[in-house]
Amino acid sequence: MSGKSIMIVDDDPNICRLLEIYISSEGYVPIAFQSGAPALEYMATKEPSLVLLDVMMPETDGFEVLRRIRESSNVPVIMLTARDLVEDKLLGFGLGADDYIVKPFEPVEVLARIKARLRESSPSRDDVLRIKNVSLNIKRYEVKINDELLVLKPKEIKLLQFMLNHPNIVLTRDELLERVWDYTFGGGTRTVDMHIKRLREKLISAGAEISINTVWGVGYKLETNQ
Repeated sequence: MSGKSIMIVDDDPNICRLLEIYISSEGYVPIAFQSGAPALEYMATKEPSLVLLDVMMPETDGFEVLRRIRESSNVPVIMLTARDLVEDKLLGFGLGADDYIVKPFEPVEVLARIKARLRESSPSRDDVLRIKNVSLNIKRYEVKINDELLVLKPKEIKLLQFMLNHPNIVLTRDELLERVWDYTFGGGTRTVDMHIKRLREKLISAGAEISINTVWGVGYKLETNQ
C-alpha cells in the first residue's frame, strides 16, 4: 500500500465512486468531496498527495478552487472536466494545473496520469531542508513542524527557505528583499518586516525549534541553537 492520498473534487457522486474504486485498487487513499468549499476547508489543515479537480461545480467552480489552492500549496492538480475548449485548458494551466483530462475518460488513463505526476513530485533527499523539527519540501512548497503541515503563503515559504539555507547568519533587510523578492520590487524593507513578523508568529504558534531574531539596525537571523 502506498499510503498516498488522492483528493477527488467532483459534484457527480457516480464519478467520485468510480474513481474511489480504481484509486483504492492501486493502494492509494481516496478522499472525495462533491463541492469546492469542503475540499478547501480540508486543505486548510491537511494536504493530499494529489488532487483530481472537476471544473463545473455549483457555487465554487474548479478554476476558483485551483486558484485558492495555489495561494498556499504546490500539490499536483489534475483537472478532470467536460470542458474541452482550448481556452479552458489554457486557463487551467495558467492557474497552475499540472494536467488536464477531458470527460468522458478511461479510469486506467487517470491512474496512469496520477502515477506520472506523483513520480514527478516525489522529493529526493536534496529536495527537503531540515533543521531541528522544521522541514521544508522545496518541490512541493510544503512546510512541516513535527511532521504536521504548517500553512504558509508562497512568499513566506520562499523567505523561510532562504533563511534555512543561511542559519545563524545575520541577513540584512536589503539582502532579503533582493533574494526573496525581485530586486526591482518597489515595496521597500517594510514588506520584509511584515512578512518576517507573520512567519515568526506562525513558527512560534506551531512549536518550531528554530527562531527568527531581530538584529536591530541590521536585519534578521534564523537561530537554530535554542
